[in-house]
Amino acid sequence: MKNLITLGSVAFLLSLPSLGNAQALPTATGKGALQVGGGYTLAMPDFGQKNIQGISGFADFDLGLHWGAEADIHYVSLVTPTDVAENSYLVGPRFIYPRGRFKLYGKGLFGAGHLVIQETQDNPGFSTGLNFAYALGGGLDIAVKKHIVVRAIDFEYQHWNDLTGRTPTGFTIGVAYRFR
Repeated sequence: MKNLITLGSVAFLLSLPSLGNAQALPTATGKGALQVGGGYTLAMPDFGQKNIQGISGFADFDLGLHWGAEADIHYVSLVTPTDVAENSYLVGPRFIYPRGRFKLYGKGLFGAGHLVIQETQDNPGFSTGLNFAYALGGGLDIAVKKHIVVRAIDFEYQHWNDLTGRTPTGFTIGVAYRFR
């Protein structure tokens, strides 16, 4: 009987921490945070001397403190001085380095790059087409409110797998809504 009381006492003491609310709130909440946003993009195509401009949409899903995924669409067809646009549709993992309200991140994305010839008579020899593309990049997100995040800067170096091997680069600034 003495062994049974001792065993019961040990089991009771071991179960006490689970009855209390001693766990910190950030680790007690569910994993995953989604943010969706958009912004302005300035791109440097690898042909011609003029930059092109457009808009971007992005969605980030953070799986934990340091890892997440990103999907982005760059529609860089709004201001095209040479009438050639470069749009991209990419998705992939990202590594996050959080510091207070700031999140530095690096990313590796893959998907499709779409070369759009808006005026064929101005660009003889170019052909419109969809190509496999990948990108390496990074940036800085700043939480300004509970649900509002400013994308202070986002940089991407893209490589498109076509005959000329296009390598456009782009910078994006924007704002996102964070769901929690």
